[in-house]
Amino acid sequence: MKWVTFDGGSGIRTGILDGESVRGLAAGVTLLGLIEAGVDVLAEAGEHAQRSPDQVSALADIRVHAPIPRPPTVRDGLCFLDHLRGCYRALGRDTSLHPAWSQTPAFYFTNPDSIIGPDDDVPIAPGCRLFDLELELGAVIGRPGRDLHPDQAEEHIVGYTLFNDWTARDHQMRDLAQGIGLGKSKDSATTLGPVLVTADEFAAHRVDGRLAIELSATINDTEITRGRTDAMDWSFGELLAYISRGVDLTPGAVIGSGTVPGGCLLEHVDTPNPADYSGWLRPGDVVSLRADGIGATRQTVVAGVEVIPLRSGC
Repeated sequence: MKWVTFDGGSGIRTGILDGESVRGLAAGVTLLGLIEAGVDVLAEAGEHAQRSPDQVSALADIRVHAPIPRPPTVRDGLCFLDHLRGCYRALGRDTSLHPAWSQTPAFYFTNPDSIIGPDDDVPIAPGCRLFDLELELGAVIGRPGRDLHPDQAEEHIVGYTLFNDWTARDHQMRDLAQGIGLGKSKDSATTLGPVLVTADEFAAHRVDGRLAIELSATINDTEITRGRTDAMDWSFGELLAYISRGVDLTPGAVIGSGTVPGGCLLEHVDTPNPADYSGWLRPGDVVSLRADGIGATRQTVVAGVEVIPLRSGC
């Protein structure tokens, strides 16, 4: 099923996408609440929406929100190592990777309070001059688990959605210099949407046992990259197994795949100094991500707020 969180004029509702219409459940029912209640409850709610919806709205008449507007946690992996090599190459660095990258998958925590919907405008992060997109697939946890086995961990995924952790590259340079993780560079916005597609819908999208969903990204309708999830160096099963070591994965938690190679502007930098690159996102640019079986996001970049100095020169 394709789950959607939307506003058709009577407040935010949850429902299922059915062609060009949405079959909504009663007010107060949320997708996160259904997932937390269990995958069987989610399936029953979907069947109820199909048989006897509380309301039916034309897709053209609603505003689509992020499927889970406020997840309990959001983590983002880095499972496509060619993305990292591409960033190194653009910056003129040696593209060989430290052995740590082949020992465990990398991930970081990002801000659940910064989730935005698939059609929402995206303000440039305050003070940012090197604003970037990231083309990713997001997995949503449906069954709780801890210390998962990589061969079974994907069974804990209830569904998938598009994921874009907008990045302030100039802020990222400072984050990396401070050395305690990604902070303001990843804090301003993360897009989820347009729908959450349950994992069973992708049974035919597997190659040699690996999830194989094609994703692409465009800026102002010009494609910048296209790739598939079966090219991930670390699978979702391995990523979830690693994340769950010694900690609980909770229903509704969102975990990003990492960026599809070529799916960010940093990989396209063509000058020795990234600040001189002319392609960074500017107000008015339209960014669209697309994934097989999920659909597309389409968002306009807008100006951010002015920075209030912390002290003189900062």
